[in-house]
Amino acid sequence: MSEPAPVTMSATLAADEALARRRDAGEQVLSLASGEIGLPVLPELRERLAAAAGQNAYGPVAGSRALRTAAAGYWQRRGVAADPDLTVCGPGSKPLLFALVLAVGGDVVVPVPSWVSYAAQARLAGARPIPVPTPPGEGGVPDPEALREAVAAARAAGRDPRCVVVTLPDNPTGTIASPGTVRRLAEAARDLDLVIVSDEIYCDLVFSPEDRAVSPAVAAPERTVVTTGLTKNLALGGWRTGVARLPDGPLGRGVHGRLVAVASQVWSSTAAPVQAAAAYAFEEPPEVVAHVAAARRLHETVVREVAGRFAAAGAELAPVRATCYLYPDFEPLRKHLAETHGVGSGAELAALLAKRYGVGLLPGSAFGEAARSLRVRAATSRLYGETDAERTAALAAADPLGLPWIRASVDRVTEVLDDLVR
Repeated sequence: MSEPAPVTMSATLAADEALARRRDAGEQVLSLASGEIGLPVLPELRERLAAAAGQNAYGPVAGSRALRTAAAGYWQRRGVAADPDLTVCGPGSKPLLFALVLAVGGDVVVPVPSWVSYAAQARLAGARPIPVPTPPGEGGVPDPEALREAVAAARAAGRDPRCVVVTLPDNPTGTIASPGTVRRLAEAARDLDLVIVSDEIYCDLVFSPEDRAVSPAVAAPERTVVTTGLTKNLALGGWRTGVARLPDGPLGRGVHGRLVAVASQVWSSTAAPVQAAAAYAFEEPPEVVAHVAAARRLHETVVREVAGRFAAAGAELAPVRATCYLYPDFEPLRKHLAETHGVGSGAELAALLAKRYGVGLLPGSAFGEAARSLRVRAATSRLYGETDAERTAALAAADPLGLPWIRASVDRVTEVLDDLVR
């Protein structure tokens, strides 16, 4: 009897649970590990969810016509061709991504660094991840030339890479691959006959309009699947809803058919009341647009301030251009960390920060980096307050850093880093 596929707890969720236990024990903790967006639900969304509570039928496996039409319109407004009949809804973009790995089949190229679940999902599906580094300062997209070399080597060794997963904008780095890199990725995928799975759940959290991420679906529409959801832009992680755009043509229609078949066997259909609220959100009425814009301004203000605190302590990091993530590298402080704290890896650094200071963040090794790397990921999305009243105030504040609870958290980061590098 064969052994089941090895699986580990998601690093982000494990870190969250560890911090929660310490908080419940009365300890002072500062959560920089989780990517959950700590903001209140838009009232109009709550109203639509409540109004749809009586919808208790399964509904179509691919999702309601209203949601699929709204999601297609959302992509079309961003320059990505989309067809409601080639759109699939799922209970979060995370299960959709896993179902896509199953639907496409074969091994999966993943960027390094990349979100903690891409490689884990490939292994769960019985595939093998093929790690390829990203260009400096352009997280989320494997270097196109390195991609070509890695796929050629994998195929020469008898492996079967069929897709490449990218993230635009990127988690964990908060950076955005340039249009040129995305175009060269699309060319490589076409030459190598790879499906591109583009995770664009952060696309509404780009700070500057000039930095807007370009989807590979623009350069290679016939072979790019795009996924997104409402977890990040509207802080609806607990509602569990995501959508996938499948490309038109034989390749896309084939993947679409297999994706719907997988969905029919795994989740049957996404919760109907959530679909009703999501359809409203993807239509982007003025109140939704305004809410997302306010959240984006808040993320930018806080994450850039915290990034400045890490840089002042001596860590290196690329400018954060989107999301609420930063990815500092403590390599310039390696000698000091080794001699003063006995730290020689990101995992040891994260463990020290958690144990000594109650600060939770994630080591670069959770994102595919070498164990020796001193990179860590910090997320600022939980610093906006402990109550809905505080979070609402943060969302509306002209100067969020002037709010005492946000200022205290940011100053705590400085205190910890100062003590660490002293």
